[in-house]
Amino acid sequence: MSVIKVIIPAFNEEDSIHHVINDIPDIVNEIIVVSNNSSDNTETNAKKAGATVLTEFHKGYGYACLKGMDYIDKQNENPDIIVFLDGDYSDYPEELTKIVRPIIEDDIDFVVGGRVKELREKGAMTFPQIFGNWLATSLMRLFFRSRFTDLGPFRAIKYNKLLELKMRDKTYGWTVEMQLKALKQKFTYEEIPVNYRNRIGVSKVSGTIKGAIFAGVKILSWIFKYSFK
Repeated sequence: MSVIKVIIPAFNEEDSIHHVINDIPDIVNEIIVVSNNSSDNTETNAKKAGATVLTEFHKGYGYACLKGMDYIDKQNENPDIIVFLDGDYSDYPEELTKIVRPIIEDDIDFVVGGRVKELREKGAMTFPQIFGNWLATSLMRLFFRSRFTDLGPFRAIKYNKLLELKMRDKTYGWTVEMQLKALKQKFTYEEIPVNYRNRIGVSKVSGTIKGAIFAGVKILSWIFKYSFK
């Protein structure tokens, strides 16, 4: 049976984090919540729900993900699969079985949950998110013949393949970096349609003009960097 570990970056998600943890299927061996310098009860609530809780004082989505990876790297036994999802309860954690199935059954390297329109709750994605996803994935199709339609945060990857990517983005470019490097290294991949709902609380990225602009610039910079490399 595959050993599966989940990494959840979380910044001030005290109202949602226990819902996320409680809905994760029992096939997961360890749930790791990385509190990205939260100032509320995110860490306390995550511990009460049964998660391993780490603290990353540098703010940034990538910083939190890298903290979780460093923790796993120091363990005696390596997992087979790493799953990433957000702590705001916009994803449906119970769909994790759907996300990991192609890896377990078909030996696929990397799976992204695609937030398709027909499965997306009204208002769950802002216009900047929708446009940014369309632009980024269109450029990925143009330059890499990619089949991706989304940069969704709910994703699973073989642990050994994740290490091969040598991830390094500390902030908004984490998801697109992973997808671009997977394409460049010719990993096998699939995009699985997933449900998506309005998050609990206010988005720290798409909910602000500054966050949306910074995210867009970072994503496009990664794409053009790899397109002409």
